[in-house]
Amino acid sequence: MPPESPLAFAPALTTELAERRRVVMERFGAGVVVLTSAPVHVRNHDVEHPYRQDSDFFYLTGLDEPESVAVITNRHAEHRYVLFVRPRDPERETWDGPRIGVDGAVKQLGADAAFPISELAERLPGYLANAPRMLYALGRDPSMDTRVLAALHLTRRRQRMGVLAPTEIVDPSAHVHPMRLFKSALELDAMSRAIEATREGHAAAMRVAKPGAFEYEVEAELVRAFRRHGCERPAYEPIVGSGPNATILHYRKNDRRMEENDLLLIDAGAEWGYQSADVTRTFPVSGRFTKPQRAVYDVVLRAQELAIAAVRPGATVEDVHRITVRAITEGMIEIGLIEGPLEDAIEKERYKAFYMHRTSHWLGMDVHDVGSYFVYEGEGPSTRPRGMEAGAVLTIEPGIYVAKDAKAPSEYLGIGVRIEDDVLVTEGGSRNLTAAIPKKADELERILASR
Repeated sequence: MPPESPLAFAPALTTELAERRRVVMERFGAGVVVLTSAPVHVRNHDVEHPYRQDSDFFYLTGLDEPESVAVITNRHAEHRYVLFVRPRDPERETWDGPRIGVDGAVKQLGADAAFPISELAERLPGYLANAPRMLYALGRDPSMDTRVLAALHLTRRRQRMGVLAPTEIVDPSAHVHPMRLFKSALELDAMSRAIEATREGHAAAMRVAKPGAFEYEVEAELVRAFRRHGCERPAYEPIVGSGPNATILHYRKNDRRMEENDLLLIDAGAEWGYQSADVTRTFPVSGRFTKPQRAVYDVVLRAQELAIAAVRPGATVEDVHRITVRAITEGMIEIGLIEGPLEDAIEKERYKAFYMHRTSHWLGMDVHDVGSYFVYEGEGPSTRPRGMEAGAVLTIEPGIYVAKDAKAPSEYLGIGVRIEDDVLVTEGGSRNLTAAIPKKADELERILASR
């Protein structure tokens, strides 16, 4: 079983956070990093949306609270890592829960110094002094921009006293995102916990997804399994699309009653310790694929298997997509969904009528995670895709979606199939992290028959 809280500050995590901050400063050079927490968003009136920390902020601090600012600098002899946080407040904590407070920021998070967030305007100019550059996400939070730029202005006003102010503001993504692309052992452990919760969620969904049940009943089983494993939240809003809804790529209403001979497409993953899983499975709610459904499913599965086999160091996401497109186009021609010949169908992109998205994206703290897909050279991106390296995780998710009103043979209308796994690039090739979640058609039918 997972620990009581996936956000507990174990010594190994505290050490890793410190190493991440060290590497950021090494990459950035002389300067100061100013990171701000995600703002709280009001849902309606005095009710807030569930809080989720900014991924970059959490990556370098481990702090899961709003109204916080982190300052990381190599221009101060003693305060290399400073946190501004909400102070302890017994009255507010009675309503909203405990806060880490100033003392906790030092003792639990390893800050060299910590201050109440109310002192940011007074103290930040001192940390900006004599720093040639500032790493700050300008434009993300206008209210915080005002406070940080005011501190920068005050620093500039001290130039007659011999104090220099930063002359450059650099987006943190330039230095933090390349680090986040490659997962540490701790991050892979957190992701494995998210995947285990996701596996249980998909298994539970298969047990309850029957003709007559509603999509939201299936969604409830998914979320129940995630929370049972201590996951903070789903990594994204689950997609539970039955029948024609399976052909809607980002369907989220999840309110249709399932019928005999429907396929059910479930795209759902848990988040544990700020690491995500992202898995799609498609299966027949009645227990057996119809002949047209099986034909489409086999095409998608074959394309996915070839794509997963292509993942290795040096390969590119574009390579994987190209292999997928070729396999899925060939399959569409074989089952009569589109016309050949193969090369002509690929060149004219006839497959895009039914397979309109890319095959892969990076996976990590965000479900569509950060990290470049192309090599950046000079003033802009080159046309050269980035080669994969060990430690990166990506999804492999081909699909075929034939809408009810599509121009296609009638037996395929309303069929939507997507199969998605999470794959780790290793030194010698790759490892499918979600392989334990069933997807072979015959295996699915056996599982469904045993309900």
